Amino acid sequence: MSTEKDIDILAIESSCDETAAAVVRNGREVLSNVISSQIDLHKLYGGVVPEIASRKHIEKINQVIWEALDTAGKTLDDVDAIGVTYGPGLVGALLVGVAEAKAISYAKKIPLVGVHHIEGHISANYIENPDLEPPFLCLVVSGGHTHLVVVRDYGMYEIIGRTRDDAAGEAFDKVARAIGLGYPGGPKIDALSKEGNGDAIHFPRAKIEDAPYDFSFSGVKSAVLNFLNGCQMKGETVNRADVAASFQKAVCDVLVDHAMQAVGDYKIKKFAIAGGVASNTALRAAFEAACEKNGVKFYHPSPVLCTDNAAMIGAAAYYEYRAGVRHGLDLNAVPNLKLGER
Repeated sequence: MSTEKDIDILAIESSCDETAAAVVRNGREVLSNVISSQIDLHKLYGGVVPEIASRKHIEKINQVIWEALDTAGKTLDDVDAIGVTYGPGLVGALLVGVAEAKAISYAKKIPLVGVHHIEGHISANYIENPDLEPPFLCLVVSGGHTHLVVVRDYGMYEIIGRTRDDAAGEAFDKVARAIGLGYPGGPKIDALSKEGNGDAIHFPRAKIEDAPYDFSFSGVKSAVLNFLNGCQMKGETVNRADVAASFQKAVCDVLVDHAMQAVGDYKIKKFAIAGGVASNTALRAAFEAACEKNGVKFYHPSPVLCTDNAAMIGAAAYYEYRAGVRHGLDLNAVPNLKLGER
């Protein structure tokens, strides 16, 4: 039996519109995971309003931290380190979490570990999959990012593909708005698509010459808008469920096609998805089928760990902490932080 001391990390996430705190043990065991969502507030505006998000984080951050500690049966004196998202994200929102983490680190003399938000999403896969260890391939699909990443080792990443324009989640939100579904677009398109025919309308699947793993979603988004405008001009009735299903299928086809090509080229038999769009039921089913067909082990987090949460930040922080990463009180929010940067 291992005699290594357990490492308990208090994690904080505030990069967008979720204020979250968690206590995570040894990178994989979640003792608590508290999320305060602002979705109902931002719905009124059709998307996230940065200033409102920042103010709400200030209101909620102490509450979620005390609740996370309480649920885990811990106090700040029991915590070995504090992990906090410091980028990428909305600068005002990030600053709330970073300032809080620095204050606790200073007051309680607890080591501070800044975490990259995307590294957090990738690390969400470790929580429910005890057998998952690097190397593996991971597709990160969210409102702000679409990255195809080779996870070489804990904390070692190589981005082999990225979007040239819109992120997948951004395209979902814009199309949802165009067909009158409102915000947040991803879950609403997912739900409506179940009533539609994904083959009813052919929308384009973009391929980028000389960059087989890169993505582009502005074309499919424009194709949907043009289709809707065309219907309006001709006075034709739009079947919203068919539009949603056909758009969703076009996006899923591209994501699966590029990811499976990378799996074959890199000869890695482990594949994971992460990020908010990874909770899309059609995308999960498509990857399940593609991985089975290609003899690849497929990993994915539960939906609650796909969207922004602090448990994933705690998982990432643990491996950074083990690698000796420590940040000083000069840690700052970096809204455009690149994956792999320290």
